[in-house]
Amino acid sequence: MRREKQKEHPKEEKAIILDFLPNGYPLDPRPMYRKTPIAQALGTEHFTLLELAPKKGVFLQPHEEVYIGEGKREKIHHIIGRLPFEKLTSTARAELEFTVKELVEKNEKRFVEFFNKAQPLTTRMHQLELLPGLGKKHMWEILEAREEKPFESFEDIKKRIKLMPDPKRIIIKRILQELEGNEKHRIFTR
Repeated sequence: MRREKQKEHPKEEKAIILDFLPNGYPLDPRPMYRKTPIAQALGTEHFTLLELAPKKGVFLQPHEEVYIGEGKREKIHHIIGRLPFEKLTSTARAELEFTVKELVEKNEKRFVEFFNKAQPLTTRMHQLELLPGLGKKHMWEILEAREEKPFESFEDIKKRIKLMPDPKRIIIKRILQELEGNEKHRIFTR
């Protein structure tokens, strides 16, 4: 049973620090000596918002990448759990879009592959239509163009699809919408 659960929810190996609170949450009612440092982070693979407990004496910087997978961790003691979007600090929210943009740029191939392999969800709805700014017309153009030859980059998509919104920007926007938790279907986040 445990092994099946692991397959269901792939674990993050690395995370990017969005905010580090060396004295814990300011609104935490506990006395100062009981508060523990907290890091708010974004998983690099599945865009999972996480709350992390750093090791004693460790000071983390925003945009720092930390290892959170199985095995020996240098800076993180343990993962407290998933973090709801509403609980993000204002600093973490400000860093979120920049961090997502960085991850999308770094993994361009993975997101271009989405345009090459996206499938219908139902008889009336396609995965591509879940992207902000893409309707039926763009969807059909993308499907026809990828039939001729798979896309190679965001630039290639922009060049071959007329009046296409910036593919990188719409992927970033979709990931942010999913993180906010308002979307019924999740394409990129857990």
